[in-house]
Amino acid sequence: MRLIIDRFEGGLAVCEREDGSLEHIPVEALPEGAREGSVLVLQDGAWALDMREEEERRARLFAKQEGLFQ
Repeated sequence: MRLIIDRFEGGLAVCEREDGSLEHIPVEALPEGAREGSVLVLQDGAWALDMREEEERRARLFAKQEGLFQ
């Protein structure tokens, strides 16, 4: 399962699942360095950051944005 952190509300991270539904995760369950836009994967029962996927997503979004302004 892969989630993307959309925002933080109080002590919860509001995350979007791949199907577009939302899941709330307590902030204390997140890995160190998690922030809005971070991609999370469940590994051995704990959330971990997927830095490669996050970088790829950011690159795709940047390319789309650049295409809009050219």
